[in-house]
Amino acid sequence: MRVDPKRELAGYTARRNVFDEIVVPPRRFAMVDGSGDPNTSDAYRDALATLYPFSYALKSIAKRELGRDHVVAPLEALWWADDMASFTTARDKKAWSWTVMILVPEGIAEVHTDAARSVAHRKDAPALDRLRIESFDEGLCIQTLHVGPYDEEGPVLARLHEQVIPERGFRMRGVHHEIYLGDPRRSAPERLRTILRQPVSKDRGR
Repeated sequence: MRVDPKRELAGYTARRNVFDEIVVPPRRFAMVDGSGDPNTSDAYRDALATLYPFSYALKSIAKRELGRDHVVAPLEALWWADDMASFTTARDKKAWSWTVMILVPEGIAEVHTDAARSVAHRKDAPALDRLRIESFDEGLCIQTLHVGPYDEEGPVLARLHEQVIPERGFRMRGVHHEIYLGDPRRSAPERLRTILRQPVSKDRGR
């Protein structure tokens, strides 16, 4: 039986034009950090060229050594900047910092991730020295589904940051999180599906 995290784990589904409050438990990810425009940054390209070979190697190792088959989870990314307007009105991608990441399934031990590193190394993964395995705990979040090109996310994020979150008595914390349910190599831009998530906490002023 193959485990699919998109079907079995909370937080991998969202609704368009609906802003859901969810609690996301701690999960482990393979992560690579960087900064700059993801469309032109060599660091971003190298990060993806490392995460995917590592994650597919981990899938094979888990199936062979643990007898467990899983679907490689979708690519995710954390985004932040000194001025959050660079994500909404300004869309200044050069100012963005990011962490790209793919979920590591439960039950995977260090010996398995080390073996996956070795496989990725043989495939010349260019950012392997920057890849780390780390637990990420988001807790309470608000998320929605964006359908369409990534560059059209700005108005949705502005509504989330400036209307939905304060109107519900929350304030933003942590960093902006995106989960890419569509593959830009195979999907037309207008059909791309992206979960937009923002961790929040109660506004103590209310």
